[in-house]
Amino acid sequence: MRLLAKVGPHGERGTRNALGAALLMVLVVSCKATTTRPYFPPVTGAPTTEIELGVKEATQALADVLKGDSLPVTRVAPRDGLVETEWFEVQSKQPTHARPLGPEVVRVRAWVNPSKPNHSRIILETVYRPLADPSLPVRDLDRQVPPDHPIGKRMTEVLTELARLYSSEPEPTPQ
Repeated sequence: MRLLAKVGPHGERGTRNALGAALLMVLVVSCKATTTRPYFPPVTGAPTTEIELGVKEATQALADVLKGDSLPVTRVAPRDGLVETEWFEVQSKQPTHARPLGPEVVRVRAWVNPSKPNHSRIILETVYRPLADPSLPVRDLDRQVPPDHPIGKRMTEVLTELARLYSSEPEPTPQ
């Protein structure tokens, strides 16, 4: 006696589609596409450097330097390559809850991205808001501080120091 298998109206194709849908559902549920990184890129003109450290190590090294400079670092996400401070006053380096307007109140944010193997590219922005415009998203108001800004100059020095400390390339010899 032969047992007959019940096949749906679409035959084997229906079974394959059901299995494919189930597999897709498992993949979607198991995929965790979350990050602490902001949805926007760094501002134009932010200084950058490449160092010989992985993303996690480079992120932590940068955060340690910024904390050592007494900047109010509020977020360090080594897995995502992000370091961020609160808005703070340039003179005191203390967080402020005042409206961030003018170059006397800034925020530092760094993106640490993988480059070649065991190397990371750091983009370090120091932004201020020159004006308030409620018709624009607040990110559109952020501007990179000018090159002669005290915190901007210090951030460039930080990148130079990190590049010197974590670079495998020999320093050029003076002639």
